[in-house]
Amino acid sequence: MDGERNPEIDESARQSGAMEVLSASDCWALLASVEVGRLALYAAGEVDIFPVNFVVDGDCLVFRTAEGTKLLKTVMAGRVAFEADGYEPEHGRAWSVVCKGDAEIVDHWDEIYAAEALPLFPWNHAPKGRFVRVRPSTLSGRRFTVYRKRQPAGPDVDG
Repeated sequence: MDGERNPEIDESARQSGAMEVLSASDCWALLASVEVGRLALYAAGEVDIFPVNFVVDGDCLVFRTAEGTKLLKTVMAGRVAFEADGYEPEHGRAWSVVCKGDAEIVDHWDEIYAAEALPLFPWNHAPKGRFVRVRPSTLSGRRFTVYRKRQPAGPDVDG
């Protein structure tokens, strides 16, 4: 799997503010630190992106969904991309992790029971009884220093 790095180059990148290429273990740790990511797929002649809450389960990602468009298109696509990102305000750094791989419906009873034990719950009241596992074939991540942030919108001071 992708994601090997050189520690000396990464330390230099951190100190200079340059982009840092993340190791696979760093990517997994960052993915495990957030709850929401984006599932991207191509099916039925169009590209779709779905926000999903997910968990890391070993070397896979798992999310829940209901019967419907997301489940149908995931099954049709098979191959997907998944992206999550974050901002570390205490360090002034942002990161992004992308994995590409195969999505599969969890449909064996022992795997369903194991998925139900994961800390993964629907955020709304709609029932989401289906689990999907993404098995990455590639995993890559980047972290970089944020030098300038957008100022929050507010009332016009010059009025």
